[in-house]
Amino acid sequence: MKTTDVRIWDVRVKQRQGKDTYEVRWVVAGREVSRSRRTKGLADKLRSRLLMAQESGEQFDTETGFPPSMEEKAPALTWYAFALKYLKVKWPHAAPNYRDEINEALTGVTKALMPKRPGRPTEAAMQRALRDWAFVLPSPEDREIPPEARAVVDWAARNSPPLADLAKPAVMRGVLEALMLKLDGEAASSETFKRKRKVLVNALNYATELGEFDDNPVHSVSVEEPSRIVPVDPRVVANPKQAGNLIGAVSYVGGYHRARGRRLVGMFAGMYYAGMRPAETVGVAVQDCHLPEEGWGLANLHRTRPTAGKKWTKTGEVHDDRGLKNRDPKEVRPTPLPPVLVAIWRDSIDTFGTADDGRLFFNERGGLVGSSTYSRAWAEARELGLPPELVASPLADRPYDLRHSALSTWLNAGVDPTEVAERAGNTVEVLLARYAKCLHGRHVVANKRIEDLLLEYE
Repeated sequence: MKTTDVRIWDVRVKQRQGKDTYEVRWVVAGREVSRSRRTKGLADKLRSRLLMAQESGEQFDTETGFPPSMEEKAPALTWYAFALKYLKVKWPHAAPNYRDEINEALTGVTKALMPKRPGRPTEAAMQRALRDWAFVLPSPEDREIPPEARAVVDWAARNSPPLADLAKPAVMRGVLEALMLKLDGEAASSETFKRKRKVLVNALNYATELGEFDDNPVHSVSVEEPSRIVPVDPRVVANPKQAGNLIGAVSYVGGYHRARGRRLVGMFAGMYYAGMRPAETVGVAVQDCHLPEEGWGLANLHRTRPTAGKKWTKTGEVHDDRGLKNRDPKEVRPTPLPPVLVAIWRDSIDTFGTADDGRLFFNERGGLVGSSTYSRAWAEARELGLPPELVASPLADRPYDLRHSALSTWLNAGVDPTEVAERAGNTVEVLLARYAKCLHGRHVVANKRIEDLLLEYE
């Protein structure tokens, strides 16, 4: 039924989940209708359109509450079709790691939206098909893909809900809660959730630009984020003697090709003695280092070579080439090198030289050292450098644990946290939160100081 009996009220402010929202209200033939918007500007825009329709003499529908010119219509796009469209826009300009993040987020959202009905592919099959084939360019419609993957992506295309469903708070909440979980069902870290949510926000900003939504529907739902910082497990932290034994054991791995292990000694030493990240040691070059014959040296870190995967990089190489983690691409981090590390790096240069671009550590062909290569070497070194009961423990289980061990050692030695954070490339807040459980004996020092203070007033 249509009517011109319409009254439009002023915008009012409402509190929703601790945030202000702006509600537009109007009455159609005695029935109140309302819509909320995230900002006052968006609310005023909606109210202005209603007023213009009323002034032009349009009749409002008594069921929908809208005039013909403003009838709310569901977007023609499905979520899956929109995700492919968004991917084509973002992919050419995205860095390799960001391509991986886009792929991961779109996969998570797509799985969360797919209906639970007979014929739905298994979680593992859907994960493989979406990650490896659907959300990678060229897209599935532009190339041949394996039959099992084709079956999954075709099912997703047929069964994908409309993009409009994401405007429903219950649907959006389900998506965000799904993004808070890892593949094994365990809670993801805050950093992982924020990374995936950021992609979703960016994608739906694009949908809003296309006119599919009046406002980004992500902002209509608030969920409690996972713990912001995941603390380091104290059990992975090696003491200086254990770390030294493990680094020494690296030189014995590789069987008949023992030189493979010896090439990597300096890499692992950099992770422990200088607290460097693995991707930083892969990219460190001699021209960025001061390596004196005696005393402390210095490495001006500005480049990392993280393993990204061939399908993410524009060059088809396995490694990305980028600046320091969470820093401006041109930022340089001066990192002091203790004498023991300077000696190890000088010995490596004397024995193996450097790569064509000056990198200290490289494989037999002069290429970049892959994460699978140094991870295998580290697993072998643990077998050689630790007693059996510790091999079965989490102690220094991954190469990255050498960095954890370094930072924990420095903090326990009483080095000022600001200095430790600067050397490590972290903030003090993150440093103390991550390594709080690894600060052995600090409570004893605190107890003694409190006890001494109280004795002064007896």
